[in-house]
Amino acid sequence: MVLFIFFVIFLVAYFIGHRIFVHRKRFTGTAKLHGKTVIVTGANTGIGKATAAQLAIRGARVILACQNKQRGEAAAQEIRKETGNEAVIFMHLDLASQKSVRSFVENFLKTEPRLDLLINNAAMGAPGRSEDGIGIVLAVNHIGHFLLTNLLLERLKECGPSRVINVSSCGHNFGTIDFDCINTHKTLNLGSSDLDIFKAYASTKLCNVLFTHELAKRLEGTNVTCYSLHPGSVRSELARNLHEWHARLLLLIIRYFWATDPVSGSQTTLYCALQENIEHLSGRYFSDSQLAQAKAEGRDDGIAKKLWEVSEKLCGIA
Repeated sequence: MVLFIFFVIFLVAYFIGHRIFVHRKRFTGTAKLHGKTVIVTGANTGIGKATAAQLAIRGARVILACQNKQRGEAAAQEIRKETGNEAVIFMHLDLASQKSVRSFVENFLKTEPRLDLLINNAAMGAPGRSEDGIGIVLAVNHIGHFLLTNLLLERLKECGPSRVINVSSCGHNFGTIDFDCINTHKTLNLGSSDLDIFKAYASTKLCNVLFTHELAKRLEGTNVTCYSLHPGSVRSELARNLHEWHARLLLLIIRYFWATDPVSGSQTTLYCALQENIEHLSGRYFSDSQLAQAKAEGRDDGIAKKLWEVSEKLCGIA
């Protein structure tokens, strides 16, 4: 009897989890992107690569902004071959290095006349600090994208209507913003265990939501809009740096029971990037290709404004 009850609970949990985390609506929009230019960060693998391929199919000029040159160039070649679109290009970008972000932007603005979509997709979870002394998870998942976006805003405005897409996660619900820790230690939380890394990751996903919330306010009156989103639980290399056995076990369970493929995981990104008539929803959070509710902290004007100001200081654009 106990075994039967356990089995029923497992099945219910599985199907609820599958519906929430795995099942993704397919984006069916027919928008074409010929003559448009797109940047996708972290596009050499996972959701980023799947997103880049879908945009290439629609005719866009796609810039794969990645840290690893070998893998980035291999991904670009693969997408060109699969889609028949020769305008898929690798450009080096290390989001953990503000020097690299500035170099990427300088190179891009010199060589590319347009920017219509900026998709801030890259994310990671690992211990350590960036070369700028910032906690590596905060540096890559938020500060690097914050700096990149701000440095590209004028080009986005020139080419409008244009959009900024910030790939967040439902994991933002487990995050919080400790401003004292950021101001004192340039990181979201101290510690290097897998639990600490997960907390930092979740908090950066909250940063993505708050960044989008405040960015939309600052873009009012322009022809640039922005959106954040939860892509679903996706089989990716996001947690490749986790090392403790319980984390690996959890990832194994997620991978084989709840995780979806990167193409399915890219659908909400495509929706936010290409869906018509959602401009009035700029700054909002989406999941499963529809409007969703971010946690209350992610919708707080005061917290969003304070995070923006702290972020400016951390990347030297205050």
